[in-house]
Amino acid sequence: MTRSTRKPPKRVAVIGAGMVGLSTAWFLQEAGVEVTVLDRSGVAAGSSWGNAGWLTSSLAAPLPEPAVLKYGLRAMFSPSSPLYIPPTADPRMLKWLAQFARNCTPARWNKAMQGMLPLIEGALPAFDALEEGGVTARTQPADPLTAAFRTTQDSKGLLEEFAHLRATGRPVDFEILDGADARNSEPVLADEITRVVRFHGERFIDPAQYVQAIADSVRARGGLIVEGVEVRTVHLTGAGVAVAGEDYDAVVLAHGAWINQLARQSGVRQIVQAGRGYSFTVKMDQLPKGPVYFTQQKVVCTPLGDQARIAGTMEFRDVSAPKDPRRVQSLVSQARALLRGARLDDRQDEWVGARPCTADGLPLIGAGNNSRVYVAGGHGMWGIFLGPVSGRLLAEQIVTGRRPEALRAVDPLR
Repeated sequence: MTRSTRKPPKRVAVIGAGMVGLSTAWFLQEAGVEVTVLDRSGVAAGSSWGNAGWLTSSLAAPLPEPAVLKYGLRAMFSPSSPLYIPPTADPRMLKWLAQFARNCTPARWNKAMQGMLPLIEGALPAFDALEEGGVTARTQPADPLTAAFRTTQDSKGLLEEFAHLRATGRPVDFEILDGADARNSEPVLADEITRVVRFHGERFIDPAQYVQAIADSVRARGGLIVEGVEVRTVHLTGAGVAVAGEDYDAVVLAHGAWINQLARQSGVRQIVQAGRGYSFTVKMDQLPKGPVYFTQQKVVCTPLGDQARIAGTMEFRDVSAPKDPRRVQSLVSQARALLRGARLDDRQDEWVGARPCTADGLPLIGAGNNSRVYVAGGHGMWGIFLGPVSGRLLAEQIVTGRRPEALRAVDPLR
């Protein structure tokens, strides 16, 4: 562990009111720290809001892998593809894509997976700690979580991934059903589905509801959440930092895909690129029994209350770019072919959110080049799942001055 001799902070600002930022604030409060959370929009207004809400240890993995690179090259110019990389002349984007491509090798993916494992292992216990500590929202069992395939061949990649996970000490609890048994196991599946893989032991949440519940708990325990504040700079002072005109002992940068500017000021060389995902909610004739994942199409369907959230796609584009209606229509077309009874012409809450992605697939969690400025971002698709454990570990580092071993691989200055 790295050590610091500075006094524990009494007052900390957290920039970003999504899952990562609010979890960090909540765990800081557990240690007696006074917190203020600032956000450019509001609670769960970014990538936390329209997320599919899956808490899946079996599926969490770094994004850059050989299969992604191979598919991405084929899909680069297709706006209807699940993975879309539009042509660009943006030098920062091109640099990030080149770095991402270099990380799409088995050796680098394996190294990143090992670095992510401590976070994955601590993820669900961190949710349990939130709920035991007063957060009123609850995780729900995804029993089962269903991966659905048109053909047996289509399932080969997922099963090979499970074999690899087993070899690294992460056995997956699953069963395989074929033919009529597959379709009957989940009535919302289209007739062309011939194989399903059912996971057990996973969970899911309504992300907007859950993040709001953390915010409510932060406020109830005396924390401030200030909305509509865009922080463009952090000033180091003699004893701490000045953020939005107020003095604090330390600050946490947890504002998702908008983190680059302030992170660079703190010595972070890694680029965080927006990997934009789309979603909408619909009524269904019958809700699925649990979350459903169409792995080939990168489409997910999650039951939330009396509706289903359909989400998917990965689009590497500028964080502030407008919603692309072609991406929504692509998601609609895929869902129409894969799901039974979804009222896709009556969509609600169409959404695009910017997942903050790093080129090596690992988040950035820890101190910058000054022990008063901390970074918590770059979680890619896994910010909802890994947000609480990231906040728990980072709060420990901020309060004790010692970096937990679980954060070694995700050092923001790597």
